[in-house]
Amino acid sequence: MDITQEQADWFKGAFTSLVDNVDKAIVGKQEVIRLVIASLLTGGHVLLEDYPGTGKTVLAKSLANTLEGASSRIQFTPDLLPSDVTGVTIYNQQTHVFEFHKGPIFAQIVLADEINRASPKTQSALLEVMEEGLVTVDGETHPVGSPFMVIATQNPVEQSGTYKLPEAQLDRFLVKTSLGYPDRDTSVNLLMDAANRSRSSSVEAIINAESVNAMIDLAGQVHVERSIMEYITDIIQATRADKDAALGVSMRGALSLARIVKVWALSQGRTYATPDDVNTLAVPVLAHRLLMDPESEFAGTTAEQVIDRILLSVTPPAYRAA
Repeated sequence: MDITQEQADWFKGAFTSLVDNVDKAIVGKQEVIRLVIASLLTGGHVLLEDYPGTGKTVLAKSLANTLEGASSRIQFTPDLLPSDVTGVTIYNQQTHVFEFHKGPIFAQIVLADEINRASPKTQSALLEVMEEGLVTVDGETHPVGSPFMVIATQNPVEQSGTYKLPEAQLDRFLVKTSLGYPDRDTSVNLLMDAANRSRSSSVEAIINAESVNAMIDLAGQVHVERSIMEYITDIIQATRADKDAALGVSMRGALSLARIVKVWALSQGRTYATPDDVNTLAVPVLAHRLLMDPESEFAGTTAEQVIDRILLSVTPPAYRAA
């Protein structure tokens, strides 16, 4: 059944309220906030890569505070164990049975702070849960529930004591983005409010899990014309043939782009997606999935530049609004 305009208007209003609520703590970064919330409503995860002190943790905590329900924060360190993330099975001497004690991954919003500081063994503990929403410990599988989102942060500058995220893990993040430094006026306003050391605490819960799941389900019903899906396919195939890419975008990346395009269209109050939606989301959804050719990377070519070049070379469909 097609989405009605009334449903699209309701979705847009709810989406805007979420953005405005998080914007109380992260001032002047509405586009990034929209991208993160769109990822949540797509059922995906976000990697925030930026310099220290730009508000990555504040953004994650503010989004967690916006939702009614459990949230958790995991500070990744080199000595963190997989069981510290997923949980552990302990023998109960009183009942004479093994009991599973849930780890911090069992929450609706999980902040994985400085994820690249943990060892590859600990990072791999996130692979199953980020893809399937399940945690398997001692042969027993436990669902984490819905909604579920991992917001991971990492510092691109400091490399001492860090482990580069493998391609398989990067591919599980729907979006990779950054906040960047605020503009001059925003910086002055933040300095005037310097006494406030916990900006995220001013963000109150305005939506529950049931409403978030309803928005996720509604976005999944948005019909996207075949021409848009063909456009996405052409972009993906172009990344695999590009001279500067050693490995192009996976099918998981193509599906991620197709899904978030639906959410983005609804967040604008539209019942249909357009090529502009694809162009807007292509870099944050696809760039981190490209494995660059070492020589091209050494010459200064970035994955973002490759995606931008592909968007200029691939002809978008002549689209007519539904």
